[in-house]
Amino acid sequence: MLQILVTGKSGRMGQAVLQAAAAEQAVAIAATHDAGEDLDAAIANASCVIDFSIHSFTPQLLTSALARGTHLVIGTTGHTDAERDAIRYAATQLPIVFASNYSVGVNTLFWLTRHAARILGQDRFDIEVSEMHHRHKIDAPSGTARTLLEILNQETATSYSEDVTHGRCGNIGPRPPREIGMHSLRGGDVVGDHTVLFAADGERVELTHKASSRLTFAAGAVRAALWLANKPAGLYDMQDVLNLK
Repeated sequence: MLQILVTGKSGRMGQAVLQAAAAEQAVAIAATHDAGEDLDAAIANASCVIDFSIHSFTPQLLTSALARGTHLVIGTTGHTDAERDAIRYAATQLPIVFASNYSVGVNTLFWLTRHAARILGQDRFDIEVSEMHHRHKIDAPSGTARTLLEILNQETATSYSEDVTHGRCGNIGPRPPREIGMHSLRGGDVVGDHTVLFAADGERVELTHKASSRLTFAAGAVRAALWLANKPAGLYDMQDVLNLK
């Protein structure tokens, strides 16, 4: 039975992971952890950590996991470049699943977005991405939206820093041909909505995923932890877990 440590236990996702793990017979909760508690004591008996806490906690988590060879499933978003580099380094010694979204449906959206971008391109179609989350979410755009943009940048040979426009205001002039629009909405208790829009003269293609429960993400994270059990050191994502690559 896989022994799991759930960090951020008091948060919305921490609670959802605990619920999802309780429904999975192949895993057991070895320990839980919250800010201010002893991480080393919590991680001592765990084979894998599922972390949906805050990006600034990741360096401490990596240090403890590296000291014990503990596997990691990281669902936290909003990491700095330095924190992402630290994750990549740790993955040379540990198996880590690092994904912006653990929903099976969202990962299907990633796959569909990649193939739609290949088929439609930017010669005729303008591309826009929108996302909406609850009022408490602290990072924008969401990690899932960032992944969608990364996919679109790869498939259209565009750049996040040069070609992605975050919202529009004022007399901005005509839309540049390589521009990808990004729009973040916040309000209420929305779990997570994401849409990729391809718009051309005379037609539109819209790909949308709407989450109504955090359990879909939590169940995916538990699935990722089980998948990771016998994997060698490396950096994986949910596309690997679902065999979508």
